Order: sequence, then C-alpha cells, then structure tokens
Amino acid sequence: MNIAPKETEKEAARRLAANALREGYKATGLHCYRDAEGDPVFWRIRCKHSDGRKWIRAMYLDGAEYALGEPAGPANGKPLYGLPELVAADPAVPVWIVEGENKADALSGLGLIATTSGSCTSASGTDWQPLAGHPCVIWPDNDKPGSIYADNVAATLHALGCPVERIDVAALELPEKGDAVDWLALHPTGTAADVLALARLPDRTAPPCADSRSSVILTRGSEVQPIAVDWLWSGYLAAGKLHLIAGAPGTGKTTIAAALAAIITRGGYWPDGSKAERGSVVFWSGEDDNADTLNPRLRAAGADMSRVLTVDGIRDLGVRCPFDPARDLEALRDALTTLPDVRLIVIDPLVSAIIGDSHKNAEVRRALQPLVDMAGQLRCALLGVTHFSKGTGGRDPVERVTGSIAFGALARLVMVTAKQRAAGDRPGRRIMVRAKSNHGPDGDGFAYELKQGELPGFEGVSASSVVWGEVIHGSARELLAEAEQQGEPFGGAATFLRDLLSCGPRWSKEIESEAKKAGFSMDAMRRAQRKIGARTSKSGMACGWRWSLPGYEGGIEDGEGGAQTEPPSSPSSTTGPPSSEVDRETFTI
Repeated sequence: MNIAPKETEKEAARRLAANALREGYKATGLHCYRDAEGDPVFWRIRCKHSDGRKWIRAMYLDGAEYALGEPAGPANGKPLYGLPELVAADPAVPVWIVEGENKADALSGLGLIATTSGSCTSASGTDWQPLAGHPCVIWPDNDKPGSIYADNVAATLHALGCPVERIDVAALELPEKGDAVDWLALHPTGTAADVLALARLPDRTAPPCADSRSSVILTRGSEVQPIAVDWLWSGYLAAGKLHLIAGAPGTGKTTIAAALAAIITRGGYWPDGSKAERGSVVFWSGEDDNADTLNPRLRAAGADMSRVLTVDGIRDLGVRCPFDPARDLEALRDALTTLPDVRLIVIDPLVSAIIGDSHKNAEVRRALQPLVDMAGQLRCALLGVTHFSKGTGGRDPVERVTGSIAFGALARLVMVTAKQRAAGDRPGRRIMVRAKSNHGPDGDGFAYELKQGELPGFEGVSASSVVWGEVIHGSARELLAEAEQQGEPFGGAATFLRDLLSCGPRWSKEIESEAKKAGFSMDAMRRAQRKIGARTSKSGMACGWRWSLPGYEGGIEDGEGGAQTEPPSSPSSTTGPPSSEVDRETFTI
C-alpha cells in the first residue's frame, strides 16, 4: 500500500536545502528522474551561490518521508533523465546527450529530444539500454571532464549499436567550461534548426554496424598517441590511478598516508631522495577524528596545512552530517573542480566507499569506478587505506586485502606493510613493500619506524609520525612471510597492542579506534594489556587515559599501583537542527 507523503516535492526540497538557502544559495532547479512508466524514482536539487559555488543533492521518497540520497538502484543502473519521453520517441530522431539536467531541459524546450545521466562522473552508473539503436548527438562541456564524459558515453552507446556524433565544441568559441546553456544565452533567438545545424564531429571509433546488435569497438593503433605515466612519486604514486596501502594491524598505514600527503604539500623529498611536485591533498577518514588524530599526524609529518583539505561532512538542515563517499561523491567532485592543484586524494578506509556487500566483485567494481573516474578527470592519485583479512598469512599479499578480490584487481599499485622483529645483527623494523604494480616493477620498498611525541606548540597533544629508513629488497610475499614467522602468531591481540605501543604512549581513544579497524574489541585490548604488562595512566581529571609499555621513557606519569582500569566511555551527545525559519524559495521542474 502506498503511503501519502507528508509534504510536496518542493516543500521537501526547501526543507532539505534549508542550510544552503540560509548561506545565500538560490534554488535553480528541482529535476525529477522517472522510470519508463513515468513514476518518480528520485529528484535532483540544484542550488547556486552568487560566487559560483554549487549545492547539488539527490532526494528520494523513503516511505512517507523525503530524504537526501538516491534509493537503491536496479542492477543495470539508474534511469536516464526524461526516460518516458525517450521510450516514446521515434527511433529515427536523434537523441541529444548533455552533462546536466538544466542543459537537457534547455534543448527539450526547443523541441529536441534530450537526456543526461547527470554529472560527468555518472555515465558508468546509468542504464543506457533505452537508447539502443537510436542515433545520438553528444554535446560535451568545453573542458576536460566534459570530453572524458563524452568519450565514456560514446563507448557505451557504440556497444548498443547507436550511431554517434558529437558537437564540435571548439567551433562554438565558448569560454572554458562553456555548455549548451551558455551557447543558447549567446544566441537568444536560436531555434531547434539552429542547433541541428551546428558543426558535428563523427566519432572515429564508431563501429560499422547496420543494426542495433552489440558491436566491438576497434581503435587503430595509429590513432592513439602514447603518453607517459604521470608519476607523483616514480614507481609508487601515479596521477589518475587507484592505489592501496594494506597490512597488518598496528603498522601505521594511516600515518604513512599522512606522511606521503605531507611530502606533496610542501614539495618535499620522497624516501628515495627524489623531489615531489608541490600540490594540495584531500583527506577523508571515516574512523579517525580530525582534531585529535589526523590533523596532529599531518602536522607532525611537516605538512603545509594550508594545502591540506579534510572532508569533514556535509551541511544539511543546519547541522553537520557525516560525509558518505558512497553517496556524496558528486558533491565532492564539484568541490574539487574549484581547486586547481589537488594531487592526492586519500580515502580511509576505502571499504567505506562501497554500497552493498564489499565481498562481491560486481558491487565493489560498480562503487569504486566513479572514484577512479574522478581521479582520472582531476589527474590526481587516489590512495585507499585498507587491511589484511584475518587468517591469510602466507598467501599472496594482494589476495589478503580485506573484502572482494576486486579491490586488488582495480588498484594499479598495491603497497603492503608489516613489522619485522630483530633478527641476527638486524634490528626490528617496519617495512612498506610494493605487492603489485601495473606500471612498473613490484617488490622492494623502504623500512620505516613510527615515532610518537608531543606536537610542538600544542601542549598535551601527541602524534605519531614516520621516520623513513633504508631501501629494502625482495618480494612482498617473502618479506611478509619473514615478518609473520617471528614472535606470536600473526593477528594476536597482544602482538597488535605491543606493536601499537612500541613507538610510544597512545591515548585510549586512539587504541580503541585502531583496535576497531583491526577487528579487536576493547575487552580484548584490556586482556592484551594485562598479558604484556602495559600500563595506563592519567595526569588529571581533564585528561584522558594513555597506555604505554612498561619502562617507557616518554614523560608519562605512572599511575599508582601499575595498570588501572578505565571507566566505560559514554556516548557523545548530538544536537538537532536550529529552529529558525528559512526564507521560502521557489524550485522549478
């Protein structure tokens, strides 16, 4: 039984966009995506600020309530914009494809059949089957993301047997990022005939097909211009590619990611002595607090904090909502297109970007592809932090990455970490090794240590940082096997805690966060604490608890009687949206 909504679509859009409207954004559109029968599936709310910033969110009906986001889509992808009109269209009439609903509306207003999948990163998640066999004309935006979007759409349409042309954007003399709406603004008396007369470019990769059957796209080698891989760090980080850093618990994977980010922000030197090109980095962490963990680590690594951008949430209804990389990617892409020098994006943990089951190949590939596309369009490296699955010691390191094998398959380079205990004349050390590289040699890497200390200029704030060591040689499998054959069985709580505390004291909150990532409960940590003799201490009522190994010379006052029991943590309080009213805005469809 259908439940009647408690508000109209426009009322819901005003409520969900309330915070943006308070901040000076103006409503520019409310676009409805429908199924083939004409029933609404979801809406796209669009607002724009006078300074050029955009606020774009999807909205759907969840029972009797409208909510931000898109509903779970069918396996073949979300519907095209204006789908009922496409289904009813004459198969001989060209369909115009643009990037964005406002452009599709503008062309439809002239009497043309027009559609879009949404943003420039949306092509892979859309069902293009209704266009099978239709002649299509793509009108790209006048920028690199627009060209890439056109290429992706054209490849999909060719597979559906569609004859494809695209507008010769260079001949239109539009400004950078100029589009169909801009052209119509420059030609206010323009008609459908004027648009149909615009110069077009045939797609050279179009397969010669006489019917709507799927056809193979063949590209001659002479038509491809080879280009070199754009390395941020030769052999380790490449622009436009997905990278993974995975490993055992307590090996400092996030701290390494912070160290690499810091090198980029200051144009510093990589562990091999080569110099980095200076740029900005974007860091999203779904498990570590920014103020007490991530930001101190970046500062301890020497980052130029003016070039560090952390994704701290989405503002809606007057409150800060958590950022969901699986839902808010389009908003992130819009924000990053305003930053010209982003060179690295870190997602920690990468599994947070997956909608559905992270152990299913198809769902992982479908979820990660838009992230990979975004990195390619922005020409920046994408680094995902992840973990090893328990009980996988001795297997190929890439196969040990938590979740589906698609994680390791999609990544162009996989780095793994481990801790080796002292052996013979060699002291104990941590290692980072390349387990896989599609663009260079794998194996080999660097030794490193984690240093814990108080952050200069911030009394009482401690942070871990990486101290890079010597070059190491060998395959990832051999080096990891050597590390895991020593000491206690791999993955034990006591081993994890000892490794975590080996570079200095840690706050209880940090212990809990790291343990959660590794799959250990705090009860397991307290048992491990008693087993290895770790001590907890507290220097005042306003300070939290800190854990340390016995005999550590780190300036922490020992609590009386050795180890103490920490009180259980209480859930943090939350605040609701403000009660102030929002000026009424008019949304158009």
